[in-house]
Amino acid sequence: MADLQAVDGVEKLIDAINAAVADAHGDVVCIEYGKKLTYDVTYKVRLVDSREYGISTPDMLKGFLSGLHAGNFDITNVFIDNLYKTIGCDKAAAEEFVSWCAKFAADNNMEITMTISEDPANASEAVKQYL
Repeated sequence: MADLQAVDGVEKLIDAINAAVADAHGDVVCIEYGKKLTYDVTYKVRLVDSREYGISTPDMLKGFLSGLHAGNFDITNVFIDNLYKTIGCDKAAAEEFVSWCAKFAADNNMEITMTISEDPANASEAVKQYL
């Protein structure tokens, strides 16, 4: 099932990542800003520090996700921790990126889960549909 969703908080993200590994029939990737999840998630997760690849814009992250998928069709789950730190805090660009992720996930039969540091009451309607 293709899906895009948001989780609230790092603890819930860690739980979701570890649950995905237990339930997934493919590979699980987590793109994080910094190396803070190394000891919190199972070793079966492919952790990627976005800073090591110079990812700093929505287009760079789109290209990175596309490249990951092109190189490994077995990826079933992608987690993105702290979207605003990864791509900058341009809310309009983030909203467009979230919409792109929803389509990308549906087209490629994967689930994409991300955290966004923002009060849900301030999120746009386009983002709220995934909360």
